[in-house]
Amino acid sequence: MRTFVYTSHPSRVVFGAGTAGRLGEEVERLGCSRVLLLSSGPLAAASAKVRQELGGLVAAEFDGAVMHTPVEVTEQALGVLREASVDGIVAVGGGSTTGLSKALALRTGLPQVILPTTYAGSEVTPVLGETRDGRKVTQSSPAILPETVVYDVDFTLTLPLSLTVTSGVNALAHAVEALYSADADPVTDQQALDAIARIGRALPRLAADPADLEARADLLHAAWLAGTCLAAVGMGLHHKLCHTLGGGFDLPHAETHTVVLPHAMAYNAPAAPGVMRRIADALGVPDAPSGVHDLVASLGGPTSLRDLGMAESDLASAAQAAASTPYPNPREVTAEGIAEVLAGAWHGCRPAGPPSTEAELARLTEQVVASFAQAPEARVRTLLGDLVRHLHAFVAANDVTDAEWRHAIDFLTRTGEICGPTRQEFVLLSDTLGVSSAVDLLTNSRTPHTTPSAVLGPFYTEGPPDTPRGGDISGGLPGTPLWVDVRVADTGGAPVADAVVDVWQSDEDGFYDVQLPELAGPVLRGRLRTDAEGRIRFWSILPSEYPIPGDGPVGQMLKATGRHPFRAPHLHFMIDAPGHRRLVTQLFVSGGAYLDSDTVFGVKDELVVDFTPQSGPTPDGRPVDGEWRRLDYRFRLAPLAG
Repeated sequence: MRTFVYTSHPSRVVFGAGTAGRLGEEVERLGCSRVLLLSSGPLAAASAKVRQELGGLVAAEFDGAVMHTPVEVTEQALGVLREASVDGIVAVGGGSTTGLSKALALRTGLPQVILPTTYAGSEVTPVLGETRDGRKVTQSSPAILPETVVYDVDFTLTLPLSLTVTSGVNALAHAVEALYSADADPVTDQQALDAIARIGRALPRLAADPADLEARADLLHAAWLAGTCLAAVGMGLHHKLCHTLGGGFDLPHAETHTVVLPHAMAYNAPAAPGVMRRIADALGVPDAPSGVHDLVASLGGPTSLRDLGMAESDLASAAQAAASTPYPNPREVTAEGIAEVLAGAWHGCRPAGPPSTEAELARLTEQVVASFAQAPEARVRTLLGDLVRHLHAFVAANDVTDAEWRHAIDFLTRTGEICGPTRQEFVLLSDTLGVSSAVDLLTNSRTPHTTPSAVLGPFYTEGPPDTPRGGDISGGLPGTPLWVDVRVADTGGAPVADAVVDVWQSDEDGFYDVQLPELAGPVLRGRLRTDAEGRIRFWSILPSEYPIPGDGPVGQMLKATGRHPFRAPHLHFMIDAPGHRRLVTQLFVSGGAYLDSDTVFGVKDELVVDFTPQSGPTPDGRPVDGEWRRLDYRFRLAPLAG
C-alpha cells in the first residue's frame, strides 16, 4: 500500500485566449484599486496591453525585472511600490517578473495577479529563489503564492521558438522531478504525466508552426500542471544543480534547465526505473533521458553548458557547491556524481540510452516534419507533420517489417487500381475503417437541433436524373413499393423551399445501378426540388441490407479479419439549399438487419426511422396490390456560419 501526504496550494486560475481582458475584474476582486505593474524591458508590448486593460488601476510601473531575482533589484522595485502607496501587484512576463512579484509580496503582504508570457510555471508555486552575493537561495511560504494567475494564450504567441523550447523544457523538468520526489503522491503523478505528454506533443508542433494556437494552449496548460507539481512536492538533483549554476555562474535559467535535465535524469535513472518508464511512455520514446536529449536536439535547443558560456574550469566548484547541502533525491548525491553529470552537460554528450536506432528514428521523424516548415498554409504544415509522426510512431511501435510494409503498399496500390467512375474502393476502405464516420462526426455533428449527417458512401454519382414531384425513381425494378414524403426545414422549423435533394439507394438484391451493367440508365436515384412547404414526395422501393463489394482489397481485408460485409438497409439523401450547410445523410429502416453492426459504422440512432407498413389506397391514388411502405420525415438544416 502506498503511503503519501498531499498538500494543495490553491490559486485562482483563469485560462484561455483573450483572458487578459479580465485583469481589471480580477484585480478588483482582490479589493485592489492601485496596483504596481511589473515587467521587463523586452516585454514593452505585452505590458502596454496589460496597462490598457487595467486603465486607471495602474498607480506605478517597474520594468526592471531580471533573472534570478537579485535582492538589489527587489529593493529598487520596493522603493517604487512604497512611494506610490499601491495595494496590489500585477506582473506580466516569465519567471523573472514572477520572481520579483513574489519577492515584493513576501516583504509587503500585497496580493498578486500574474499573467505569464512563458512556460516557467513558478506563478503557481509558493517558492521564491533570490540571489544575493552570487548565491541563489530558495524559500517556501504561503505568503509567496500569487492569489490569481491569468493564463492568456495570446500573450505566448510572440514568444520566439528558441525561448518556447527552453521554457517548455523548464516546465518539463518540474514534471519529471515531481514523479520521483520523496513527496510524490497520486495527484501530482497524474498531473506530471499529463504535463509531460502535452509538452512532448506541443513542442514539435510549435517547431513546425510557432503560431499554432492549440499547441500554444497545450503547452501553457502543461506549464500550469507542471508548476502545480513543483508547488506540491520537493524537487531533487536537477533543480539544485540549476539553482547553483544560475545563481553562482549567472547562466540563463531556462537554457540551463534544458541542458541539465537529460543528464540529471540519467544520473537518477538507476534509482527510479519505474518512473523513467512512465516518462518514456508519456513522451512516446524508448528511453526517458536520451529521449529528452533527442527532443531538445531535434528542436534546435541548447545541449551543452559550454555553449551557455560556462567555463570548464568552473565545473569542479559548481559540483562542490551543489553537493554541499543535503537534499532529497532518488540516488545518493555525491560531489563525484555531480561532477560526472556536469561534465556530460558541459560537453553536450547524449546520455547513454538504448541502441541508437530509436534516436535515429526520432531524428528522421523530425527531419521529415521540418521539411514541411515552408508550406504556405499553416494547416497543411500541421496535418502533414502530425501524419508523419503518427505513421512513424505506428511503424516503430509495431516494429513493422519490410515485407509487411511492401504488402501494405501493394494493398493500397490494388485499392487504387480498382477505382473507377462506377467504383470507389478508397471510399470503401475509409468507410470500413471508420475513418469516414469519424471525419463526418467531427465535421458535421457540431450543430445542435439539426439532422445528423452520415457518410456519403462510394455509390453517389454526380447529376442524377431530375425527378418530378410524385415521380417514381425505381425504374420498374421489383420490390416493396415505398412512398416517401419528407420535408426540409431550418433549425427554427420554417420550411426551406427550392432545396435540391438528391436521393439514391440499392435494389432489393443489394445492388446499386452502377453495379449492374445490364441497366440502360440510372435507376433508384433522382434529383428533386422542395416546394413552398419545403416538401418532396416520390415513389421508390423499400431498401434492403446489402454487402459492400467483396471482390477487391477491402473485401479481402474484411474476410481476413472475420468481419461481415453488410450494410444496414437505408436510403441516401443529399440536401443543398441557399444559406444552409449541405446535409449528407441516410435514413435507416427501423427493425432492419445489421443496424448494430453496419460494416461502415454509419448508423446513428437518430437516423433509424419507421418505414411504416401500409395497405389499401395510396396518397396519390396509385394502385398497389398488397403491402406498401410509407416514410415520413422532417430534415432540419444548419445555417451557414457567419
